[in-house]
Order: sequence, then structure tokens, then C-alpha cells
Amino acid sequence: MYTISLNNIEFHSYHGFYQEENLIGNTFLVDIVVEISDKIQENLNDDLSATVNYETLYKIAKDEMSVPRKLLETVVKSIHDNIKKLSNNIHSIEVTLTKKHVPIEGMLGAAKVGYKGSGYRGIVTGKQIGRAHV
Repeated sequence: MYTISLNNIEFHSYHGFYQEENLIGNTFLVDIVVEISDKIQENLNDDLSATVNYETLYKIAKDEMSVPRKLLETVVKSIHDNIKKLSNNIHSIEVTLTKKHVPIEGMLGAAKVGYKGSGYRGIVTGKQIGRAHV
């Protein structure tokens, strides 16, 4: 398997259940890990279209983070589902969303929600958007 990852992509977004979270926003970190089949080896030939472009992963995360949602679970599942459409070479996708400032008194840590799916085959939709393949 090949692994394509983006780690600690930082966004200021307006996700959260409470009204103040929707007004002032929060700092979020997104991690994405995509595993693709090593069977692409014979088709790779230094050709970006044979793999998953990490610029496209970033664009998907950025687009989804710009849509305010109450549940972080909804955000990670939406990012996951959009990545899943990219290639039939994808074996698994893991998306983790970290909320850096949790509205719980005395809490100094962060909250994290993740979603992992695997075992995909033959799910492909695609179109070229600029340099990124979506």
C-alpha cells in the first residue's frame, strides 16, 4: 500500500453545537490518511493521475471546513465521502478533526473526532479542476 497523508491542516471554522461556537469559531486541525493500492505501481510512471493528489485532499478539506456544521462527525464523514469519489485505487481513508479549544470549563486539551473507512473498489467520479484532480 502507498500512503498519502496531510497532517495538521489548520482552519478557523464555525463548527459546534453551541451558538457561541457558530459566532466566534474555533481553531481546528484536520488529518487525512489515504491508502492506495500498490497495484498502481505498473501504471504510476511518474504520472499524478495514477495516484491521489494531496492538493485535491487539501481542497476537499478546505471546502468542507468552510461549511458550518453542528457535529464534527458530520464534517469528517463529508470529507471522507468526497475523498472516496476520487479514485478506484483507494483502499482506505481516515479523517481526524481536532477542535483545539473545547467549550468545557477547566479543559486544557482538545477534542478529536475521526472516521475511517476501508475496502473500497470501483467507486470513481472525476473531473479536472485546475491542477487538482477531483
